[in-house]
Amino acid sequence: MEEKILKTKPNGMPVLLLTVILYVIDAFVIAWGGIILGNKNYILGTTLLVIGCIYAAVGWIPFCGLKVIGPKEALVLTLFGKYIGTLRTPGFYFVNPFCIAVNPAAKTRLNQSGDVSTPSAASAYENAANNAASSASQYTGKKISLKAMTLSNSRQKINDCLGNPVEISIAVIWRVTDTAKAVFHVDNYKEYLSLQCDSALRNIVRLYPYDVADHVDTTGDGVYDDGSLRGSSDLVAERIRNEIQSKVKEAGLEIVEARITYLAYAPEIAAVMLQRQQASAIVDAKKLIVDGAVGMVDMAIQKLSEEHVIDLDDERKAAMVSNLMVVLCGNREATPVVNSGSLY
Repeated sequence: MEEKILKTKPNGMPVLLLTVILYVIDAFVIAWGGIILGNKNYILGTTLLVIGCIYAAVGWIPFCGLKVIGPKEALVLTLFGKYIGTLRTPGFYFVNPFCIAVNPAAKTRLNQSGDVSTPSAASAYENAANNAASSASQYTGKKISLKAMTLSNSRQKINDCLGNPVEISIAVIWRVTDTAKAVFHVDNYKEYLSLQCDSALRNIVRLYPYDVADHVDTTGDGVYDDGSLRGSSDLVAERIRNEIQSKVKEAGLEIVEARITYLAYAPEIAAVMLQRQQASAIVDAKKLIVDGAVGMVDMAIQKLSEEHVIDLDDERKAAMVSNLMVVLCGNREATPVVNSGSLY
């Protein structure tokens, strides 16, 4: 089903004024009929009263056709079950009073912008004002927002490609582009979007390790790479966005952006993984220290030989290398022992 944009001009104000004027005239007609009936002119008086009462009973119907559309809002209208079009242009409109505005997601409340209810700590005055506003405009909730909205789904526990459980959540910026598809192609486009976000998140996260790992192909091209959830967050977010977009295109939704808002190991393995990361960092640091120490020892021996400071045999070189390695690789400051005699 394709969206049909109604090109109706904002003609709501003339209809409103005309309806109010007719009601004022109807009040005079009823009063005049009562006066005439009191003057014993039963036929004319009764006729005027009947006409006035009938109009008073049905004259309110045009009010049902008055619709106000604000900026970045749309109203999907149906007439006796048939889709007749969508009002998108801001203004005050009059449409067929028997048209019904359709929005199956009007009462759906998700953890997203535009659906946040009033906090419990709000004042009684604010609560009363909100209740009065919602009861005064029954069709306001039927409007479809065309603004960019942010959906923040709840935190999920998912196993990465190595089987490690991680907790992750995303924020998705989306908007409605086709109101007809959003209303008629799916039962509830907000719930549909939320479900697709959860599904896409699981499908993509299971392809990546939390941190860089060996022999892992995250792209599916048969070549090992260094992709990870922690190190390739932008790439992961873009793949999640594309995955969601492919699922919600038929619902008339556009995914503007997706971002990872929370990423961590699950609590049951967080401590173990922290120890693993610390051990890996210690090993890397020790390796760097040893590489530097070996270079410094080699440079010291070469300098001593080139400058003819001292001639060292293999045994003395071994002792010197051992002492220098202990000094350079030790975790504490060296405490030298001065030998005032001969080594032999």
